[in-house]
Amino acid sequence: MRKTVVFVAAAVIGATALAAPATAQQSSSPTSAAPAGHVQLNVNTAINQTLVDKYVRDAPNVALGKCEGDKPTFVSPVLTFSNYTPGPFMGADANVSADATLKPGTPAGSYELSVSCSTGSYTTQFTVPAPQVSKVPSGAAKAGDGSMAG
Repeated sequence: MRKTVVFVAAAVIGATALAAPATAQQSSSPTSAAPAGHVQLNVNTAINQTLVDKYVRDAPNVALGKCEGDKPTFVSPVLTFSNYTPGPFMGADANVSADATLKPGTPAGSYELSVSCSTGSYTTQFTVPAPQVSKVPSGAAKAGDGSMAG
């Protein structure tokens, strides 16, 4: 079993009861009946309830989709997909997943994510946060280098 699938499974096992309302928001149908299909990026966990449709930098990201028919394919202008895996997945209403990687140079913003299969397509919006500063500014104090000693 792939490392990412284990991550998704472990993340949703603890949030089975909590993830269901979040996935229901992704309905492509305005009625209360279960939608025929949908797509989302990432799943909420028991610890973090803000993961659905948000790209997480420096962490594995997983596209999840539900559609009837064959040959499901994820499409996004800023993501590439690999390791397609059939479901079902515990705690997520999906029958296919794929690892999602952000294309280099993608700025912060909102983007589309779609899943297409032989019977239809479903689209959602997801957000990409601004990258965190990863380099310490030149001349800044560093722990353990003596610059804080007085």
